[in-house]
Amino acid sequence: MSLTDILSPSDIAAALRDCQAPDSFSPKKFFQISGMSKKSSSQLKEIFRILDNDQSGFIEEDELKYFLQRFECGARVLTTSETKTFLAAADHDGDGKIGAEEFQEMVQS
Repeated sequence: MSLTDILSPSDIAAALRDCQAPDSFSPKKFFQISGMSKKSSSQLKEIFRILDNDQSGFIEEDELKYFLQRFECGARVLTTSETKTFLAAADHDGDGKIGAEEFQEMVQS
C-alpha cells in the first residue's frame, strides 16, 4: 500500500506546495491540507506504518527529516529546526521518537 491509496494525490501535492520554502513546514497545516486529519484511526496507523521507513514501530529523528520525501521523492528535506519542532510536538513521552499512538494524537488533535 502507498500513501496515495489513502490520501488524494492532489491533496498531497497541495500540502507539499504549501511548505516548499525552508522553515515553512507546519505539521498541523500539512495534516489538514493533505487530508490526513480527516482519516480514521486505522488509516492513520497505515500511514504511520508507511512513514516508519525502518519498520521499527517508531519514527525517529533521522526518519523525520525525510518526512516530506515519503510523500514525494523530489520533496525537500526538513530543516533541523523543523525536524526538532515536529519531534517535540509529537513526542509526548520524551523518548526521542514518535510512536504510532503519538502520531495519531498529533494528527487528530
